[in-house]
Amino acid sequence: MTTVTKLALSSGDRRALDAVVSEIVSVVERKGADLRGPHTGPPDEYRVPQSKTLTSEGERFTSWDYTVYTRQLEIVGHDDVARVAATREFPPSIHVEVELDQIHTAGK
Repeated sequence: MTTVTKLALSSGDRRALDAVVSEIVSVVERKGADLRGPHTGPPDEYRVPQSKTLTSEGERFTSWDYTVYTRQLEIVGHDDVARVAATREFPPSIHVEVELDQIHTAGK
């Protein structure tokens, strides 16, 4: 039975996200684990309207626009390497989701 560790990282700071992903990739490659990715998803654009007015004439704050970037990695097997990659200290601007899947091999 093989374990696949899926890491989904997202952030509004693309440079910080790419730095964290490159650190994870270098650690996994140095340990010789099987790595799939990083896969880059299309950035998500968000717009948040600001409802507070500036003056009595009804001028409003401009909307707050921001972008969220995502990267996906899969580490196949090598549970110790996956544990190190998933439990490291991440910057506060990076959101991390970890999913574990077990693959059963066909057998008797």
